[in-house]
This record gives sequence, structure tokens and C-alpha cells, in this order.
Amino acid sequence: MMEQELLLREHLYTLLEGGNAHMTFQEAIADFPREDMNANPPHVPYTPWHLLEHLRITQWDILEFIRNPGHISPPWPQGYWPSREARADAAAWDQTIASFRADLQALWEMVADPSVELHAQIPHGIGQTILREILLVADHDAYHIDEFAILRQVMQTWGNARH
Repeated sequence: MMEQELLLREHLYTLLEGGNAHMTFQEAIADFPREDMNANPPHVPYTPWHLLEHLRITQWDILEFIRNPGHISPPWPQGYWPSREARADAAAWDQTIASFRADLQALWEMVADPSVELHAQIPHGIGQTILREILLVADHDAYHIDEFAILRQVMQTWGNARH
């Protein structure tokens, strides 16, 4: 693999991981009080769990689009969010986080695999490349992970760790 290709893959991995200019997923969810997972922050139509579930669904959808020619995306926009009435228990919260991490791991593995041609068009797409889809995931994740951190600030759920 050429040096530029290795460098690109390293940058993509780092971008997916978070950090640098954005908070990582792990930092954003660290020590989040479970009793607040279904709370409605002021002037926001969703809960912290809804937001994490939206992250999970969207990341999963893009991953499946890349690797599965038969994948059918959920309807937009309602298929990318749980219903407003949906509530999570501890098991659902943990499952959302575990699934998000597992799909992120699959994306990291894809980026690290030299047999994956990042610039090639996805055969079942309409011109998208794997590179474009990885960048889309990283952008979407960064936006909503930072949004989750802001919700924590508004909800005062950081404790003494942040202010």
C-alpha cells in the first residue's frame, strides 16, 4: 500500500475515533446518570437515549449500505429516530451503546483493511464511494456526540468532571 493511502487510512481511523476537535463517544457518555436517560431537556423533543439511538441507527444504516447490496434503509426521517414516546431501560441503554461501538469497530476494520478500495464506487450505490460514506459517518457522529455533550451541560449531568 502506498504511503499516502496508509496516511489517509490513519486519518480516517482518527476521525472516526473522535478527539482532536471533537469529544469522543466514550468521553461524552462517561458517567452519564442512568436516571436521566429518558429525561426531556428543555426545548428539545428527544431524550439523551433517543439521541444515542439516532446515532446508532444512522451509523448502522451507513455501514450496512456499504457492505450489504440488499440493505434497505429506514424511511427518512422517522426511521432514524425512536418514537418520541419510546423509553429505554438500562438494558436498552447498554444495547444502544454496545451496538454503536460494534458498528464503529466494523468501520475501523474496513478502513484498516488494505483490500478495501476506499475510492471505488459502491456497486449498488448511485456514485457513492466507501471514502464518502466513512466521512459521512464521522461527520454525523461528531455532530451528534457534541450535541449529546451540550445536552449534558444543559441538563447538568456532568457532575464535577466538567463545567
